[in-house]
Amino acid sequence: MIGNDDVHFSSSSIRINSSSFQDQSFLTNLQSCSKTLVSQLSNTRLSLTRLLDSLKNRHSSPQTRSIRRPNSSTQMLNSVTQLMIGNSSPFSSISLSLIQSTQSNWPDSEAENDVITTPRLNSPLLCCASLSLTRPNESNQPAEGKDIIQQQQSQKGHSVSRNAEERVLISEVLVRTKDGEELERKDLEMEALAALKACRANSALTIREVQEDVHRIIESGYFCSCTPVAVDTRDGIRLMFQVEPNQEFHGLVCENANVLPSKFIQEAFRDGFGKVINIKRLEETITSINGWYMERGLFGIVSDIDTLSGGIVRLQVAEAEVNNISIRFLDRKTGEPTKGKTSPETILRQVTTKKGQVYSMLQGKRDVDTVLAMGIMEDVSIIPQPAGDSGKVDLIMNCVERPSGGFSAGGGISSGITSGPLSGLIGSFAYSHRNLFGRNQKLNVSLERGQIDSIFRINYTDPWIEGDDKRTSRSIMVQNSRTPGNLVHGNQPDNGSLTIGRVTAGLEYSRPFRPKWSGTAGLIFQHAGARDEQGNPIIKDFYSSPLTASGKTHDDTLLAKLESIYTGSGDHGSTMFAFNMEQGLPVLPEWLFFNRVTARTRKGIHIGPTRFLFSLSGGHVLGNFSPHEAFGIGGTNSVRGYEEGAVGSGRSYVVGSGEISFPMRGPVEGVLFTDYGTDLGSGPTVPGDPAGARLKPGSGYGYGFGVRVDSPLGPLRLEYAFNDKHTGRFHFGVGLRN
Repeated sequence: MIGNDDVHFSSSSIRINSSSFQDQSFLTNLQSCSKTLVSQLSNTRLSLTRLLDSLKNRHSSPQTRSIRRPNSSTQMLNSVTQLMIGNSSPFSSISLSLIQSTQSNWPDSEAENDVITTPRLNSPLLCCASLSLTRPNESNQPAEGKDIIQQQQSQKGHSVSRNAEERVLISEVLVRTKDGEELERKDLEMEALAALKACRANSALTIREVQEDVHRIIESGYFCSCTPVAVDTRDGIRLMFQVEPNQEFHGLVCENANVLPSKFIQEAFRDGFGKVINIKRLEETITSINGWYMERGLFGIVSDIDTLSGGIVRLQVAEAEVNNISIRFLDRKTGEPTKGKTSPETILRQVTTKKGQVYSMLQGKRDVDTVLAMGIMEDVSIIPQPAGDSGKVDLIMNCVERPSGGFSAGGGISSGITSGPLSGLIGSFAYSHRNLFGRNQKLNVSLERGQIDSIFRINYTDPWIEGDDKRTSRSIMVQNSRTPGNLVHGNQPDNGSLTIGRVTAGLEYSRPFRPKWSGTAGLIFQHAGARDEQGNPIIKDFYSSPLTASGKTHDDTLLAKLESIYTGSGDHGSTMFAFNMEQGLPVLPEWLFFNRVTARTRKGIHIGPTRFLFSLSGGHVLGNFSPHEAFGIGGTNSVRGYEEGAVGSGRSYVVGSGEISFPMRGPVEGVLFTDYGTDLGSGPTVPGDPAGARLKPGSGYGYGFGVRVDSPLGPLRLEYAFNDKHTGRFHFGVGLRN
């Protein structure tokens, strides 16, 4: 209960009752007040009506006003749906019934029956009273003959007097209580007088104009009843509007509001505490409450309003809780229900909406996106349906499965190849299965082959380990690769080339641990060595620089890996930060022991259609590591304007880049960029100093321009850059920069 600053919330099952209004009729007589009017209207029967809503009987009954909705979950869903799409009124229109008053006699005339009509109201919270006077046909019979009341009705059932447009001169207009006394609160009297439009002193009024002003007083929201009374005085006819103000607001009880914050309710009703209840403002408050649910996509609505004795307002809220969630698979071609290959539990554990929660359409949309991100569904939708008469909803998730696996072929370009225009071309062939055992587990077997590059990889991934509540994924990988060694040991004077062969096997676990943050931990074994053009193992390059740390043809390393990644919105222009640490574990004496740390970050800023992108990366290695694992600086994904690895090869490095991109036409955008990289003077500390033997500068910058085109393979980049030696170079790549 709200008493100054307190709100009392009580929770129970949703109850939505049928709309009910307690209508009462009260007879008030409009008296003929002058001898002239008596002689002219001696045979006139005057009628008067007013209708009250349940606020009228608040002194006799604790519940004086009630607005309810049917106890039906179907109508609940329909109401909330209409509210979501912009229905301005939270309740359906209210129709007040036709009431006939009791008999009453005038002191100076023979009045018998008064006919009262009440029009249909469109406002859900406003009550009104209306007035209609009827007059019988004048007769040549003596005055003592019986008077006849004629009531004319239209096809719609409205009762309208034939003489409703006749005017009567009013000398004075007053606002009084229902007992004829002055109102204690003059501000309410001023509100009633301000609502009057036609009724003014010394004006000739019709019954219709009086009726309309009665409506205006009620529609001001401060009064629960209004009765016009005409009194004959020596100065003329005095028209009094006898009004009954609403109660003062002294407290609030809010029921069934499980997700609606109490602070929101307090702020919504705080300004009205201690003041007369204004029905119009109460309706606005209810609209704001319904709007709170609508903005958050929640299935909730104000279902019942009661005004209790003592000025206590009872607010009942209907919140549609989730009763059950079920999965239904649909055929890709016919759309008919079919048997699915995916385990329903695998899908349901991706859904954040749970039983007992108030259903949120926004949360449901996120659940749909999450299920689609699994990669095994072609289409997903959630259909809410009423759960019987419980006021809850059942959710049916319709899923259309994609083909679970198949073969594919493609191609690409290796950015590390610089010896010829075609030497970097790579062909690929792969088999993948997206949904092993119906549990979204994935198997991928792929082969990529080029003139120099080759990678054979087997990868098994379980995106969510069964029984784990932290969404931990597991990945097992086996790979045999051969990559160019020119990043560190390039530019052989005899035009020879060497490649680095690696056999790798590893196990990694990943999981999100904070919003937008994820972490990875793994254990990887690597067997790596260098080979010449004929594929023979070698341990030194042309400059007699060692190619392995152990002095043997291969180095063996067991790496413990830790990685943490922050991603913003996920697109290339959003904020990103990644930190990676690898520790060599010397389980055997000949295994390498070192520590490598790398970090990279990116920040994008949009100003109109133009995007500014800044990136920074760096790293450092401590310990005994293979020379071909040094950081290579320069190239398409490093410092543009240089060949791959031509700036430096060191234990440490820092590379920074700035870009300005802008749309040109359709999928094409232009780019201006500048890059800078340095090995921080660490080149000589690499075993054999391969950078010094090749006279690499250790630092350098580049700048240039380019175009990018969106394609099914990803962004195609064609860039031209100048380095600090004023040498120009084209760079072509597929995909975004690392």
